[in-house]
Amino acid sequence: MPPNKLSAWFLAARPRTLPAAAAPVLVGTGLALRAGQFDAINAAAAFFIAILLQIGANLANDLFDHERGTDTPERLGPARATSQGWISPGEMRLGIGVVFGLAALLGLVLYLDKGWPVLAIGFAAILAALAYTGGPFPYGYHALGDVFVFIFFGLAAVAGTYFVQAGDVTLTVGLASVPMGFLIVNILVVNNLRDIDTDRAARKRTLAVLLGRRAMEVEYLICLGGAYLIPLLMAVSGLLSYWVLLTWLTLPQGWSLYRLVQKAEGAVLNVALAYTAQLALIYAALFAGGSIFR
Repeated sequence: MPPNKLSAWFLAARPRTLPAAAAPVLVGTGLALRAGQFDAINAAAAFFIAILLQIGANLANDLFDHERGTDTPERLGPARATSQGWISPGEMRLGIGVVFGLAALLGLVLYLDKGWPVLAIGFAAILAALAYTGGPFPYGYHALGDVFVFIFFGLAAVAGTYFVQAGDVTLTVGLASVPMGFLIVNILVVNNLRDIDTDRAARKRTLAVLLGRRAMEVEYLICLGGAYLIPLLMAVSGLLSYWVLLTWLTLPQGWSLYRLVQKAEGAVLNVALAYTAQLALIYAALFAGGSIFR
């Protein structure tokens, strides 16, 4: 039985992916607190913008993958609203416009306070969200998804959150953005591993399709290792206190997930995907909390 319209929109928003949007904001805000630059209004605006951008990207992917014929009955991931006929393409386009419009309105508040850099980051983020599976060169179909996820969920999200509160970006902030980028790239790694066969059939050239399963397992491990190495280097160098090593409390979960990614096949990888997103959020909370202490 198909869901009602409200449930269909909820499913299309893919709430399980939202930790990936919230996690970098936590880190940027923790660093702002450490610097004595915390701004509650701007931090809240950054959080809701991040959530809206993620929802908008999910809706756009739902629509554009349907239009490109990628969402077939063999799909192993969550059902897509447009391809299932729960939401029409016209309704989905309207929904995408509303969500990105709300993000832009919140961004206007930050622009009036912090100026053109906010405008540039916001415009680039919306364009990247649309271009992942849409437009003349959908970079998600050309093995560039990992790079853009690292840039926007790591560098731009952490540094942007800090910037809208402090008005600048420091070396510490830049380095802190790297582990978040790594952990959120791993969400995409699991997603692409799960869909490797259907993506290959649809001629969607992800890194998983191009390089194969073993390479994706190695990428997951490298990203995981980098996420735990960076806080150690920052603590040893004195950029942050050793409290930032609270992030290492999640190391057993990270290792268990890597072992799961090595063994899991097909739809079972949905479990690994959900817990990889959870790992990013817990890690971010511990990083943010640890970074406050000197």
